Order: sequence, then structure tokens, then C-alpha cells
Amino acid sequence: MTDTQVLIVGAGPTGLVLALRLARHGIVCRIIDRNAAPGEASRALAVHARTLEFYQQLGFADDVVADGICVDSVHLREHGADVARLNLTQMGAGLSPFPFLLCFAQDDHERLLVEKLRAAGVTVDRGVELESFTQDASGVRATLIGHGGAREVCSAAYLCGCDGARSAVREQLDIGFPGGTYQQRFYVADVNTDSERSRDAYVSLDLDGFALMMPVRGGGAQRIVGIVPASLTNAEPLGFSDVQESAEALLGVRVTTVNWFSVYHVHHRVAEHFRRGRCFLAGDAGHVHSPFGGQGMNTGIGDAVNLSWKLAQVLTGRAQSSLLESYEPERIVFARLLVLTTDRAFQSVVNPGRGGQFLRTWLVPHLVPFLTGFSTVRRMMFRTISQVRINYRDTALCEGSAGQVHGGDRLPYVRNEHSDNFVPLRSIDWQIHVYGSAQSAFVKAAAALRLPMHVFNWNAAADDAGLLRDAAYLVRPDGYVGLAMPAQTPEGA
Repeated sequence: MTDTQVLIVGAGPTGLVLALRLARHGIVCRIIDRNAAPGEASRALAVHARTLEFYQQLGFADDVVADGICVDSVHLREHGADVARLNLTQMGAGLSPFPFLLCFAQDDHERLLVEKLRAAGVTVDRGVELESFTQDASGVRATLIGHGGAREVCSAAYLCGCDGARSAVREQLDIGFPGGTYQQRFYVADVNTDSERSRDAYVSLDLDGFALMMPVRGGGAQRIVGIVPASLTNAEPLGFSDVQESAEALLGVRVTTVNWFSVYHVHHRVAEHFRRGRCFLAGDAGHVHSPFGGQGMNTGIGDAVNLSWKLAQVLTGRAQSSLLESYEPERIVFARLLVLTTDRAFQSVVNPGRGGQFLRTWLVPHLVPFLTGFSTVRRMMFRTISQVRINYRDTALCEGSAGQVHGGDRLPYVRNEHSDNFVPLRSIDWQIHVYGSAQSAFVKAAAALRLPMHVFNWNAAADDAGLLRDAAYLVRPDGYVGLAMPAQTPEGA
């Protein structure tokens, strides 16, 4: 019999970030994974600004950026030639400390997270599988199968399923996973090419489909994703040599080395619930969708951040267990919206009909470059893709509005030569922000509640961010505004 406060099943990025955040909150957790070793394929690639902001709270965002590759631009190709180029450098300038798109291979990403977790005193138990579990009002009892088939019982206050699309936790909770599968087969390969295009992405739009190439590691390694040609629909087994001629023609490169290749179908599903009793789902266990926009892994990490501080508040006695009721409403709404929007965009791009062909061969290569010439459009695109636009408005934990900022919004980023309002977020705890002047009565009320207060000088950057001068913003441990107060009243604090 072993005991822990939180048992995490699955050591992918979602489970690792959940364990890291819990450890920072002082919560004892155990993380297990059925695989004997971490994955060696790159899989998920994009690390968006919101994820880097969460990592900044933990102190290692700069390490991730240093190990990854910032994509400078996207080249749109048609009929084997470049037709347009979209500049991505500083696309989100002023909106985030990380105003770019970062590529960081998932296997390298996981190794870094494992190292950070080990430094926090937690080691992943590998080769350990969840067999079954029961729960009641006092906790969860899980039966685990370890090395050589040995069984043990682990007792935990809470269980978190971060164990992927075939989640054993979700199945044992008997939670439905409705959705579907795209008809087309896709291929993915990590390769080296004879090209020096190490920091740009390439999207080839053709009558019969598309192909994508992005930098995956240093040294010129590239990720290629494409639709398996119709002539190979039923070919088995399928190797990169079967699609190589098509991919090279579409992307204008010659592949010299194939490091990894796989063929797969894309699914779009969202679990009917993200929680049942003392058990939670996060990441692919709760939602899977098309790779359009590189949202999957980043969304799972967002789940982990949202859940971690709530579990910590309850387990340390700072909040009632009812706080955990907010996890599902806040995250499932976004998951459903994400599946809907990526599904529509993805189907539009891969649709073999005339509508899809028109989109690929005229609308995207001609209209998109024109639109992205406007700064407003570029900023909107950044907000959407980077996930800084995600909000929890109209949910139980978020109230009020002050200026353009509502309860539930991510705290706007404000930085100048004198201050950076994201630095205090590294405490990963509740805090109050005031942009302007703080009134003495309000300061005393906040101190009585042991709420740290951070006062920033009012400036043009704060105004541009939509904040209200002298308003007060109660910020949650995950960097979202819990309460926006136009006036500093002691009652509000």
C-alpha cells in the first residue's frame, strides 16, 4: 500500500506539467506511465505563447525557447513554387513576452519537463500501469501493475487521467468520448533535407491536397506532414519512399535522411465529462482534434495548469472542495469550441471537392497574404493561435469588468523599461494588481486578507492593453482575472 495526495496516470506533457505545478504548490503527487521509457518521436511540435507564459511562472520558459526554434515566416506554395510569404517575427509584439511561434520537438520537450520535475523531487514511475480503481468520499484506491506483473494498491485523495486518447481512466469511469474520424489518411515524417531552410515553414496548396514542412530540431531537421495520395489509399505497408516523390515536388526539397515516419488517421472527439467524483481527465484523455494550428498539446497543458492550482487550494485547506467543480465548465467549453473550429478549418483545407480546391489554390494563397498585411489582422491571428485569447468569462469563479478587461480574461501583458506585470505571477498564487494609485483603505483590506498587492505606474502600455486606471484586478494563480473591480472598495477586497 502506498499513499499520495494526487495520482497522475500518464507522463506526457499534460501529466508532467500537472505534476510540476502541484510540486510547486507543495502537493505530494505520484506520476506513473505504462511505457518503460519516454517516447523518441517528435510528435507535437508547436509550443505557443500561452504555454510559455505558464512555463515562465515556473522559471524555465527561457530554457524552452533556447532549445526550440522560432519560426521566422511561412511560405505558401502552389504548383511547386512559392506564391506568398507571411512574416511571423514579432507577430504578437506587446501582447506577450513570447510574441512568436516556437517549434520544440515533443521528445525533447518531455525530457526537459522530466528533468525539471526530478529537480522538484518527483520521479516518473515508468513501466507501471493502472489496472483498476475505486473511489468514495474519502479518496481513491488504485490497483497498479508494475515490473514483472507485481500488483500494488495506491491510495490517493484524487486521481488525474492524463493517459491519452485511449485513456484507461476515462474508460473505467465510463465517460463517453463522442466524435469521429477524418476519412483521409495522413503521413508524418521527421527528415533531413538538402535545403538550408532551417527557420521557415512551408505550406504547399495543391488541387489534390496539401503538405506542410516545419523546422523540428537544430541542424536542419524538418517535419513533413501531408495527405497520403489517393492512389495509395489502400497501400499497406506504407513507407516514406511511397510518398517521397509527391512530398518533394510539393515542398521543393530533396530528402536526404528519414529519421521517423508514420501514417495515421485524425480524430475529433471530446469527452462527455472531464470529472467524475474525485477523478479528472486532462489532455488527450478529454479531447482530441485535428493538428490544425498545433493546438492539442498546448490545450492539454492548459488543462493541467487550470486543475493544478484548484487541487492545491483544496488539499492545503485554502478552499472548499466545491472549487473543483469549476474545472470542467472552464475547460470543456474551450475544448468543444476548439474541436469545432479546428474541425471546420481542417476539413476546408483537406476537402477534395471544388470548395476545398478553390480555398487551397486561390483564397488562401492570394487573400491571406493581403489580410496579414494589416497589423490588426496579425494581432488577431496571434491571439487566436497562441491561446492568449482563451477566457473563462461567465463562469462561477470570474466576475466584473474594468476597462476592456473582464473577469475570466487572461491578465493583459504590460511591460515597459521600469516594470513587467507578469513577473509577480511567478508566485503562482492569488494577488491584486492596480495600475495607477492604490488607496490606503484598499491596501489595508488586502493586507488583512493576506493578498499580495502589486501597484504599477499608469502608462500608455496599460491603456493600450485595455486596463482601467486605478481599477483593481484580483488575479488567480493561473494568471487569469478572477475579479475586475472598477473602484477600489474595501468590500471588494
